[in-house]
Amino acid sequence: MIIIGAGAAGLMCALTAGQRGRKVLLLDHANRVGKKILISGGGRCNFTNLQVEPFHFLSNNPHFCKSALSRFTQNDFIALVKKHGVQYYEKKLGQLFCNGKSDEIVSLLIKECRLGKVQVRTNCSVESIKKEKRFTLSTNLGSYEANALVIASGGLSVPQMGASGFGYAVAKQFGIRVLPCRPGLVSLHLSGSLLKDLAGFSGVSVNALVSCNGKSFREAILFTHQGLSGPAILQISNYWKPGDEIGVNLLPDFNLNEEIRSWQKERPRAELKNLLGHLLPKRLAQRWVELRHQNKPVNQYKKKESNEISEDFHHWPIVPVGNGGFRTAEVTLGGVDTDELSSKTFEAKSVEGLYFIGEVVDVTGWLGGYNFQWAWASGYCAGQTV
Repeated sequence: MIIIGAGAAGLMCALTAGQRGRKVLLLDHANRVGKKILISGGGRCNFTNLQVEPFHFLSNNPHFCKSALSRFTQNDFIALVKKHGVQYYEKKLGQLFCNGKSDEIVSLLIKECRLGKVQVRTNCSVESIKKEKRFTLSTNLGSYEANALVIASGGLSVPQMGASGFGYAVAKQFGIRVLPCRPGLVSLHLSGSLLKDLAGFSGVSVNALVSCNGKSFREAILFTHQGLSGPAILQISNYWKPGDEIGVNLLPDFNLNEEIRSWQKERPRAELKNLLGHLLPKRLAQRWVELRHQNKPVNQYKKKESNEISEDFHHWPIVPVGNGGFRTAEVTLGGVDTDELSSKTFEAKSVEGLYFIGEVVDVTGWLGGYNFQWAWASGYCAGQTV
């Protein structure tokens, strides 16, 4: 069998099949395997999450991921990490990171591939694929043949790391439907007077509740020179589409109306922007009040004014004009239609011996180790049957 793509899914598929006794050739166009793993998690690799459920994933068919996630769980990968003595810790919200560097994860995957006698060819560009009885691949390193072909080439995100539409092109070559792709887990851009007003906030981070299309995430948002980023924004970006409004609650832990009433009794002569500086980063609180409200001692605000101020902080509506694109996106939404694949084996229903796994498939996880878990699970399931 041949696997194209030596990322997380491809490596997992290779080691699983190899250890079953299959003769495996793993090809990648990069100069080393696992390059995207190496840069993930700020170099520490958020390799999985303690809590993994189907609702953490987006797909045109939300049921497709259930089988794979149940057959190779986060605990299975954690066991592999422990087997190789890799130390890790929980950062937040169940997210597991290496104590050391991401290359520890790549190293353990390579070791497991060696146990399965997997042959690896890097700097290998696939020029064409043909299928008669077997698959024939023409590459810059020569021609290869195999009974089975697994596409683990990833999506369009992070093109500077070599990401391309290769996997989608293979699917289309064999008549397999590909759903429209768009950037996921990506920063959002603003424009016009709003962006101009927010320019002074660049670099400020605040814990907020961000909502769009019935989904909400409570994490940090980061003001940037182009708009908004940070974990909560990356999460909600998966559910946002052009023209949609996003609601931001800058004070999810407080009822600002009640706070103002309390201040009016206890600190009546204190200015609003200074009091808000105890609840929010001072630069944000002071500039926000100066831009959007008349700053004055809190005892001078009438009920209607305090209601308006409270509404502004709790229900800030924004309509992004775009996002950071695939260049900055962490994942790709969309891809090979899951209706075309077996949820148990990942084999194409219409092409015997052809498999698609990982990010190239229309299954995308939330931020927090979920996309790696999908790679491990889909790679394992295909490797068990290919």
